[in-house]
Amino acid sequence: MDILSPDLERPTTTETVTKVQDFIGKVLGLEQKDGYEVFYRGHSNRKEYRLEPSLFRKDEEGNYLYRDNEHILYRELLVSNSADFQSDVCTLDSLVRMQHYSLPTRLLDITSNPLIALYFACKSSIGEEEGEGEVIAFSMKREDIKYFDSDVVSCIANLARLPQSDKKTINFKYGEESFNEQPPIKQLLHFIREEKPFFESKIIPGDLRKIVCVKGKQSNDRISSQSGAFILFGLDAVFDEDGTAEIKVSRISVGKKDAILKELDFLNINESTVFPYIENSAKYVADKFKFNKGYS
Repeated sequence: MDILSPDLERPTTTETVTKVQDFIGKVLGLEQKDGYEVFYRGHSNRKEYRLEPSLFRKDEEGNYLYRDNEHILYRELLVSNSADFQSDVCTLDSLVRMQHYSLPTRLLDITSNPLIALYFACKSSIGEEEGEGEVIAFSMKREDIKYFDSDVVSCIANLARLPQSDKKTINFKYGEESFNEQPPIKQLLHFIREEKPFFESKIIPGDLRKIVCVKGKQSNDRISSQSGAFILFGLDAVFDEDGTAEIKVSRISVGKKDAILKELDFLNINESTVFPYIENSAKYVADKFKFNKGYS
């Protein structure tokens, strides 16, 4: 769940938790209002990662690594693995599957299960320097959460199919009628109508720049096991690390990650259950029962 980014000033976090019990206490202590829903995300190093999708990663010089070729990434994976995408009805379905296969997309993984986020906060990536982890809690009005069949979601998701050269020419200063007469917007409308034939012939300009929480279909075991949802990023959208008017952000710092992973294992949250594939289960079982002469 980690997105690497240059170091920057970090928002304030709570005191560091070192036990699952303490973490649960912190989660239960977060303000939760009626009509609101809370999602979570885990970062294995709170000083190095920020809230941005993998598509928006930059190199050390500030150049986008993938964004300008988004439409090519989308099509190339469909071409080379078309059978895997045959059941997908809309572009969001395909983006979710691509995210699952680690292709850079404009989706950011979140979960409704705080213990899953804690697992990711403790599970370091290969070659990553050890540091405190972090769990971010996102609180938002239930009415603001979108579903896989939302019109707004279709508008944003289909940006993935539009070449960057066309996206750059979109003029947001036009009124709604003139806005929808622009060639890139007409092309975007064409993409949307492929999945929604009765979609009205207009897009609200502001919708294309939104950041929205989406509940997608539980289309694979990994999404189901991780209680997965997503934050979908619109055109050139940037998530404020301190939260937005629509999405309140709280942070819990996590230390002694190896000890917490052992506690999570007692709760049946481990590599085998978070990543439910036979190769992960085999690796987990082999590591768990490997001979250790330190055993009594």
